[in-house]
Amino acid sequence: MPLRVAIPDLISPSYFPVIAAVELDFFKQEGLDATIELLFPQARIFEELRDGRLDFVAGAAHAPLYAFRNWNGCRLLAALSKHMYWFLVLRKDLGAGRGDLAAVKGLRIGAAPGPVDGLKRMLVESGIDPEREVEIGPVPRSADAGVSFGLAAAKALEEGKLDGFWANGMGAEVAVRSGIGTLVIDARRGDGPASARDYTFAAFVATQKTIEQQPAIVAAAVRALVGAQHTLKRDPARALQAAKRLFPETEAGLIAELIGRDAPYYDAVISTQSVDALNRFTRDLGLLTEEAPYDQVVAAGFRHLWNP
Repeated sequence: MPLRVAIPDLISPSYFPVIAAVELDFFKQEGLDATIELLFPQARIFEELRDGRLDFVAGAAHAPLYAFRNWNGCRLLAALSKHMYWFLVLRKDLGAGRGDLAAVKGLRIGAAPGPVDGLKRMLVESGIDPEREVEIGPVPRSADAGVSFGLAAAKALEEGKLDGFWANGMGAEVAVRSGIGTLVIDARRGDGPASARDYTFAAFVATQKTIEQQPAIVAAAVRALVGAQHTLKRDPARALQAAKRLFPETEAGLIAELIGRDAPYYDAVISTQSVDALNRFTRDLGLLTEEAPYDQVVAAGFRHLWNP
């Protein structure tokens, strides 16, 4: 039976290393039959993992806490990429400058459940009330089956249904290249509050049950992911081969450039500093209610596979 590997957004660089691990046969080389599935939103995807209907999830590192209280029952296996990986894009005609987070005041901003946590926390740290000073809500049609959130957000911006959005790198790139949007915040590269860069990151996740009962399969899956990360870093052009079956033509044509841009962040290592920052973020959100030491968050038995 194929392993079910789920992601909450497909047409995106955010979770692309796991897509490449499947589409470029890294899982197959490890003797695993794996398929990629798109499920939305992040809370649902981790509920499905908790309930045993998925084998692995690639998602935001803080999002397992929606379904696994205080990390009981799951662990992070590896990072897909470093740092918070969503972008704030506003309508170009608003004239907002790079880093001007206050420009969101009074605007309609689209954001998905899960990623929205990072945006709201940035606003709070910047002295902006996310409940009263900005209207944050869902992106029209983003919950439809098979829809990429980022592309749906770019489309809604173009149609005037939103003033801006907080979404993945592909959605941001499409909006900016079309001339409709302006990139305002890229926390990964230093925009916004200094702490925002390390609120969360893209992570590969499994249940504690899977880790304990199938350690050889988990190790093989981690090796597949790390192999894909190293390949994309060495040769970003391989991204086109990985994307061609799943991505629309236009976005497939952009993916290698975006992967090349993000390649320095493709690193499986989860540091103690990253976990400390993740814990602060999740405590601030109320998702984490007790101290979570490193080994309660990360499956320590697979760390030796991060740097082959």
